[in-house]
This record gives sequence, structure tokens and C-alpha cells, in this order.
Amino acid sequence: MDEGGAVVLPSAQPKAVVEATEFVDARVAPRGSLENLSHEEVAQLLSRGQGGLYPLFRQCALAVLNSGSYSDDSRALFEKYREFELKIVQQSWGIKLEMTQAPGIAFVEGEMIRGVKEHLFAVLRDIVYIANEIVESGRFDLADPDGITNAVFCILRNAGVLDTKGQPDLVVCWGGHSIPREEYDYTKKIGYELGLRSLNVCTGCGPGAMKGPMKGATIGHSKQRISSGRYVGLTEPGIVAAEPPNAIVNNLVILPDIEKRLEAFVRMAHGVIIFPGGVGTTEEILYLLGILLDPANVDEPMPLVLTGPASSAAYFKQVDEFIGLTLGPEGQKRYRIIIDDPVAAARAMVDGLARVRQHRTATGDAYNFNWNLAIPKGFQAPFPVTHESVAGLELSLDQPVHERAVNLRRMFSALVAGNIREPVVHEIETRGPFEISGDKRLMQTLDALLATFVAQNRMKLSGEYKPVYRIKA
Repeated sequence: MDEGGAVVLPSAQPKAVVEATEFVDARVAPRGSLENLSHEEVAQLLSRGQGGLYPLFRQCALAVLNSGSYSDDSRALFEKYREFELKIVQQSWGIKLEMTQAPGIAFVEGEMIRGVKEHLFAVLRDIVYIANEIVESGRFDLADPDGITNAVFCILRNAGVLDTKGQPDLVVCWGGHSIPREEYDYTKKIGYELGLRSLNVCTGCGPGAMKGPMKGATIGHSKQRISSGRYVGLTEPGIVAAEPPNAIVNNLVILPDIEKRLEAFVRMAHGVIIFPGGVGTTEEILYLLGILLDPANVDEPMPLVLTGPASSAAYFKQVDEFIGLTLGPEGQKRYRIIIDDPVAAARAMVDGLARVRQHRTATGDAYNFNWNLAIPKGFQAPFPVTHESVAGLELSLDQPVHERAVNLRRMFSALVAGNIREPVVHEIETRGPFEISGDKRLMQTLDALLATFVAQNRMKLSGEYKPVYRIKA
């Protein structure tokens, strides 16, 4: 990884990548989140048995401490730091975390980096809150759409990321974590133009297209003397080890699963910019367009721009054709494709945000959380990724478009899991690739799209990519 944090293709990768190899034992006090825990909460966090939170907390904490390393191989991370342990030291005035065999990359001159410390205790805050207040309290019916939305709202509110006084100014940026240098530099240019226009950035918090816009925005904000820029990162336990939060994120939130993470994105977003990416980015596109195509959302403004450098034109042409086939012309009408023009992309977003502000004011909807956006239950219900569930997905051009969007989103979500989530990776190694079947024309188009992602190294950040799927027409 170079000084800019770019995720470069193997052909452009520096000869030597500097990573910490030492292990550090340390004791750190909270910064920014959750200075106090009850005795019961401490017991939960240290319990390694069924229902205990220690395995989850250890996994997420290790990912945060490893931020900045050049890898999306969670298994390699867990193996390298298999001796890593956490202990909570409770004192009358608060708590401290005692760590053994922690990644040295998180420390400078024996002190934990301030941003890493904030992220570490944000993880602690969210894990405790979700376990006690969302899952165990009985306050939320997580099988009901309204209950799920309320849970997402409360998680975001507890994390302090819902700006109650600001205007619509939060732009969600989606794109791949494994992108070439030219695309990464372009994401920085977009972020810079957004920052100059006093807009804030929310991403999936990882490297590549998730870091670039934030890095660019910091410069734009600095030029405008904005010291309160917001760089919001939303993640979830299944992918945080493969995409640890980058150093620029100043508001990190851990959501319980991918579906609630996606809902958090679209409820918080005032506009969305999409850069080139792989299966994860395609999942996000299908999720958002599937929601916007619901008749209940026909009047809901959501500026959506697909953009990249000139070298990405063919990528977006192929994505546009795939959307045209799967979601039809109505899906294509919900976005603009802007190639190699950061200023035009930023101006399109500013114009779109003005419409969002007018609409929210007219309808009485909140600026900080889009309550009026209708999200069909199929997009909210967690999809358990197994060989059987993937094989059972109906992928047909004869389906109603909203059902097709739900199942396509689930299919791409399964491919993400097969690429980076350790339990799913193990299942594929044991049982072989997922089998995907459907209409011949749809399968041919899907096969061509995925083959392009593989050829362009968009599937995996480090190591050789082994396909986790097999398409059956």
C-alpha cells in the first residue's frame, strides 16, 4: 500500500509492502465511546461460550487493530494473530482494555494511534448495544419491517452519527476495495470536489473506493476551513476483517448484518455516488435500484451518479447493460453515468441534494434519517448464505422486477461472502463453488459480467482469485 492508501493491482504493486511484523502487549483506556460497562456487560464480553460476545468482539477488534495492512484475507489475519487476546480491566472510574499479541501496526512509539483507539471502542460500544438493547431487550420485532427500521435508527442514534441540525449534505460513496491506481486517484478527485462544496462523505469504511473520497474530501474541507467534516464508515462483523476501517473515518458504526448495513446507508444518504467495483458494488447497486423501483418510492428523490475515469467507460457500459436487462429502462432512468468529470459529478450531486431538501421539507421527513423510504421486506430479511440457499434462488426474467432485484441482490451478496467471509470460504473449500442457475440469457449476461470482474482483479485484493461460483444455464 502506498502513501495514498491506494489498493493497486498486482502489476502496479510496489516491490515491497511495509507491514508491522511485531506483536504488542498494551493496556488502553477508552476514547470517544463507552467509558463505562456494567459487571454484567463485562461478563458478556468475556464469555467464550454460546451466547457470549467474546469471539465477535475479538474478531472485530483484531480487524480494527490491523487497519492499514494490504490484505483482504480474514483467515490469514486470524492465523497470524491467533495468540491475540483481550481482557477488560474494570475500575471504579471506568474500564481499560488489556491486549496481548496485538498487531504492531496499530501503535506508534508504544502508543496506540488515536484514530485506531476510537475505532476500537466504537466496536465495543456497538457490540454491547446491539446485544443488550436490540437483540435481548425484546423492544424490537426483527421479523417486522418497521421493527428492523427502528433498530437501525437506534443503532445509528446510539453511535451519534445522526446529525440533527445539519442540512442534507451526506453523500454515500460505494465502490470496490480492489481497484487500480487510476480509479483510486479519481475517487480522491470526486471527494475533493464534494469537500469544496461543503458536503460530507459516508462509505463502507474500508480501502480503495471507500477511502479515496474521504481523503479527497479532507483536502476540500481544509481549503474551505471546515473543521467538522464528517467521514462516516458503516460496516458489519462479516466483512470488517477483510475491509478494516481506514484511518480517515471519524464516525465508525458496526451494524449486525449486511442487510441492516445497507438499510443504514440508504436511510442516511442524501445522495449516492458509485465508483467501479466488483460483486459487492453490484450488490449495492441492485439493492438501491430495487428499492427505488418500488411504486411507493416513485416520488422519492435520491440523486445517483455512476462515475469513474475514462478507463472505466467500458466497465460502466457493461454494468448499464446488465441493469437494463435485469431491471429494465425504469432502473436505468434512476441514475446518471458521468465519465471522467469530477466537477460535473459533484454539481449533479449538489443539484440533486437541493431536490432532496425541498422534498423532505414538503413532506415533513427528517433530514438525518429517511423514514419515508419504503424498503420491501425482501431487502430487509437477512439472507443465510449456504450452498442450498444460493442454489434455491429463482433468477428469471419472467419474475416481477422487484422480486428479481431481491434475488439478484442475494446472489451477489453470496458471492461477496464466498470471497471474504471465513466461514463461507471454508464451506466452499469443503463443498465446492456455489451453483447459480436461471434463464439462459440472464445467466450468459451474468457470466460475462463476473468474468470481467475476475479479469480486472475486482474480486480480491490479495492472492490468486479462485472462483466461488459455477453458472448453470
